Amino acid sequence: MKAKDFSYDYIIIGSGFGGAVSALRLTEKGYKVLVIEKGRFFKPEDFPKTNWQLRKWLWWPALKMFGIQKVSFFKHISVLSGVGVGGGSLVYANTLPKPKSPFFNQGTWQGLEPWERVLEPYYKKAYQMLGAAENPYLAPADLALKKIAEKMNKPFKPVKVSIFFGPKNKQVSDPYFNGNGPKRSGCNFCGACMTGCRYNAKNSLDKNYLYLAQKKGARILAEHEVIDIIPLNKNGSKGYEVVFKKSTAYFAKKKQLKTKGVIFSGGVLGTVPLLLKLKKTNLPLLSDMVGKMVRTNNESLIFNTVYKGHLKGKMSEGIAIGSIMTYDENSHIEPVRYGKGSGIWGLLAVPTVHQSNFVLRSLTLLYKIIKYLPVRLKMLLFDDFAANSVVLLFMQHLDSTIQLKRNRWGIYTSQEKEGIKPTAFIPEALHFAHKFSKTIKAIPMVLFTESVSGIPSTAHILGGACMGQTDSEGVIDKNNKVFNYHNLYVFDGSMISANPGVNPSLSITAITEYGMSKIPPKTNAVHKK
Repeated sequence: MKAKDFSYDYIIIGSGFGGAVSALRLTEKGYKVLVIEKGRFFKPEDFPKTNWQLRKWLWWPALKMFGIQKVSFFKHISVLSGVGVGGGSLVYANTLPKPKSPFFNQGTWQGLEPWERVLEPYYKKAYQMLGAAENPYLAPADLALKKIAEKMNKPFKPVKVSIFFGPKNKQVSDPYFNGNGPKRSGCNFCGACMTGCRYNAKNSLDKNYLYLAQKKGARILAEHEVIDIIPLNKNGSKGYEVVFKKSTAYFAKKKQLKTKGVIFSGGVLGTVPLLLKLKKTNLPLLSDMVGKMVRTNNESLIFNTVYKGHLKGKMSEGIAIGSIMTYDENSHIEPVRYGKGSGIWGLLAVPTVHQSNFVLRSLTLLYKIIKYLPVRLKMLLFDDFAANSVVLLFMQHLDSTIQLKRNRWGIYTSQEKEGIKPTAFIPEALHFAHKFSKTIKAIPMVLFTESVSGIPSTAHILGGACMGQTDSEGVIDKNNKVFNYHNLYVFDGSMISANPGVNPSLSITAITEYGMSKIPPKTNAVHKK
């Protein structure tokens, strides 16, 4: 086909960390780029004041809820993910830790490159682009963690975060990109980062990569979802037709655009289901590894809700995540907070239980519910659950995997893969949560799906389109190119090929920067192809 027959050189599916980086770097290389995002554009005033404003906070299109937070339930895992222009950066906790060495030397990408050394300059570039800065304020929850860390002789430090710590609530000219970025305002430490920053302090992707990409000519089409990709010949060397429709309407007509290349950046729950569908239809040469090696970062999310003492009402102070403690060589712990008033999770929280046996777990849970009933009722009816709760995020780089598959009805469900599966009962996490709760006079609780069914929760689902030496080992090669197809790439959490054991956003950004460096600039010769 001739160049004039294509609407775009690249269509990017999703605007999270992978999609945003891709949009800027490809546009800088001279390519004509379209980003298709199923969520909405958000201005600071569009975010909910609390997560009780469900229509603004939750993504549930069937009920006309078009917020930034999506909650998905599967047989073996429940997942929190982000939706909107900026993807997960709108709802994440801004935290940018770099993984330890084991991450770079395990999983299906092991040995493809000396990753720790190769990616080092791209981590630095990611830090610069995301405006990384060390948290300057240790809030009460951080200080409580620091106190325990000192007693246990464990490493503790403030985290690097993607936040502008300028004059509080005062608008200033762009501080990051020589005036080419948007105006910004300094953080006021309200703790509401994860319901969307209403004060223009969070360095979400719409403030950096996506903002700059649009200035350079990239187009973003919000509120649309890609439903099909059709190669114009067997291996896609002649391009693709991308089929999409409105994501915020019950009845929407299909639209089509032709493009030379496609980049999957919809996150695990966007990219993997689409690839699974395409493998059975228009892209049969996709690897059989699609949907396999899905990881949860081996996480545990445990609420600690203060019911008395001097810390009561102070858990929302600070930024969403302000510090990190190294628990052991495999594990990290971070205290996570919501802003005042965002206590909807309190409706779903029940006391922690340890037993793996369902009957014993149910009896223990019933006993604890009765035991803490007066305190729980007071918390829900009279206290501010968010202002009194800190979530301990426990993460490990130890491997545990599941598999995403399609069933006969086209519904995507998680299936156990051979090996260790994720669990809601990580002994180290439970032990530390009880130690922490005693220190701050709190009740440790988890989502009812964990205590009742044993299903763990994660905010960092990864994998499903991992790297490999060949298509028998992975879905993409070491440069993120999909095996057996031309100009088809994956840049998002589904490419992550080992558990990082820390928040993955920085790594997704760095790996995408590296992958983009491997795509040559657009030239007349390339254009004519």
